Amino acid sequence: MATVAAQTYITPQEYLTLERKAAYKSEYLDGHIIAMSGASFKHSLIISNISGELHLQFKGRGCSVHTNDMRVRPNPRDSYFYPDVVVVCGEPQFEDEAFDTLLNPIVIVEVLSPSTEAYDRGEKFRRYQQLASLKEYVLVSQDKVWVEHHRRHGAQWILSHYRSFEEVLPLPSIGCEVPLRDIYARVILNED
Repeated sequence: MATVAAQTYITPQEYLTLERKAAYKSEYLDGHIIAMSGASFKHSLIISNISGELHLQFKGRGCSVHTNDMRVRPNPRDSYFYPDVVVVCGEPQFEDEAFDTLLNPIVIVEVLSPSTEAYDRGEKFRRYQQLASLKEYVLVSQDKVWVEHHRRHGAQWILSHYRSFEEVLPLPSIGCEVPLRDIYARVILNED
């Protein structure tokens, strides 16, 4: 859901100044602003399903779930992103007193769109890996039952796939499990 809007280099601070006044969200990568497009109904529904399931499981615990309005900074020199779903546990750490840029997410979920799938799997994931706090990165297809779960194990990332409604996505870093049936509740899929 991202397209490059401008090729003029701007600094991270210039980006934040512009972004905090902007009517529409944009991400930042290597000195360039990347305009965010709107989400499809399926995309939005999957985000709501995941965040709702996690929110219910967090009752009485020290974790919170946020959707695509919470900016995350993997690296102050080169990137700022808006994950579809982000989880923080314990005390959230922010870049500054604006409290709008999270520094310590533990789980990030991106719902794949045709225009961003390669970016979410590649460059964005490489940038997210710079976050020492990040323990799990989840990619969710919006067209078929397909969830990719990347879990940090030391310096390595372990990949697992989930492909049926009967499976359950484990999120051990936050002590949660989300059935795929719940992730895709009310979503009309384009099964092959």
